[in-house]
Order: sequence, then C-alpha cells, then structure tokens
Amino acid sequence: MKEILSKKNILIKEVKKLAQKKYRNQTNTYIIDGWHLVQEAIAASAPINYLFVTDKGIQETGNQLKDYQDKVFRISDEVAAFLSDLPTPQGIFAVIEKETVQETIHGNWLILDNVQDPGNVGTMIRTADAAGFAGVFLGTGTADRYSTKVLRSMQGSNFHLPILEGDVPAFIQKLKAQGTAIYGTELNKEAVSYTELSKKGTAAFILGNEGQGVHPDILKLTDQNVYIPIYGQAESLNVAIAAGILMYFFVS
Repeated sequence: MKEILSKKNILIKEVKKLAQKKYRNQTNTYIIDGWHLVQEAIAASAPINYLFVTDKGIQETGNQLKDYQDKVFRISDEVAAFLSDLPTPQGIFAVIEKETVQETIHGNWLILDNVQDPGNVGTMIRTADAAGFAGVFLGTGTADRYSTKVLRSMQGSNFHLPILEGDVPAFIQKLKAQGTAIYGTELNKEAVSYTELSKKGTAAFILGNEGQGVHPDILKLTDQNVYIPIYGQAESLNVAIAAGILMYFFVS
C-alpha cells in the first residue's frame, strides 16, 4: 500500500484545494470525508480516483476496500487532520469525479431558490430522498452540492436521486409542460394553507432564501402559493423543516 505521511505532499496539497469550489470545478472532482459517505459512494459505483485512509480507518474498513487497492493511500493522522474540516476525523477520504446527471424529469420535485446555508441544502436533499421525491433542482445562489458541509448533511442521498442545477424559471416551464403542479412558499393574501392542496398528480415545491424567501418573479410562475400555519410564538419555520412538512404531506 502506498503511503503519504506528510501534509506537504504534492498530491495532498492538491486534494486540500478541493475544499474550494473553483478547484472542484477545475478538476471536476470533489472530496468526501467519513466511512459512511465512502460506503455510499462504493455502493453507487461512483468513479473514485483516490482513497486516503489512516491506520484507524484501515481497521474500520477491514477488507471492504480490496477492489480499490491501486487507489488506496495510507495516510498519517496529521494528514487526515489537514484534509478534514472536522475536529475528530474518521480517517477515511475519497476523491470522486462529479456525477453526470441525465435530465429525465418525472415525478415530484423540490426546487431550491437561493438557499444559502449548506446544512439546510443537504438536509432538504436528504429529506427529498426519504420522501421518495424524484429529484432536487438547485437554483442560482444555492449552496454548492459538492461542498463538504452539504455532502455531510446529505449523508449519501446525492447518490440516490438526481440533483440538477440551473435557471429556476426555465425548469418550471419544463415541469409545467408535463403537467406538474408548481407550488411556491409565501405568506400572502393569495396563498393557501398547505393542507388545502390536492394530492393528485405530481408536484414541485419551491423553497427560498432563508431571509428573503422565494424571489417574487419566481412566485409569479407558480400555480399556487402556500404557507404553513404558525401556532406558537415563533416568527417562522426553518426552511428545511418547512420543506419536510410539505413533501411528507404531499406523499402521505
């Protein structure tokens, strides 16, 4: 097994750069951190370029990396700490080529408009996966799906359903063309409680920025805007919680 014991190693320095979006785009690769995410990548037959494992990681994985021996590097704890943004790294990392997603639109969709918090984005993708939604569309300004925080929050759901990116209005038109109902989220006099929605057919729910909500121009493109009633003293719900309520209501 090849060894890298110094964080000054050229390859390690290049891998560290993948914490930045511009390097992920340049190389068309990204890094995942932790055994569960690596297991999900292996199960999905993701194109793995490198695996970096500490002695502790080797003990955890056993012989489960035997099919990747030519790509495995044994690394020191110092290198693991350098690569990870966690206070206590698990000691296993993988560098993976970005997925090529086929835009086959069917079923129910979650659309995110300028949702900036990585934890929220990852949680909503994971919830869409759990609720059986067909896919998630990330609009302009939304946190990068390949950032380590989004990947950690998704917990492998990025390997289970398509995640598309691009212009929200254009995607809405594609969904409308196939008869999908488009629901925005906004509290105004035209909006209705989510409990009044019909569950027939397919739907797309649009969730917006944590501070400003869904952009007004996008809300004009919806079939209906909905709200979730607040019964206590809180001013609003976390956007990821709101998305979960809407998606599970629709499929239940």
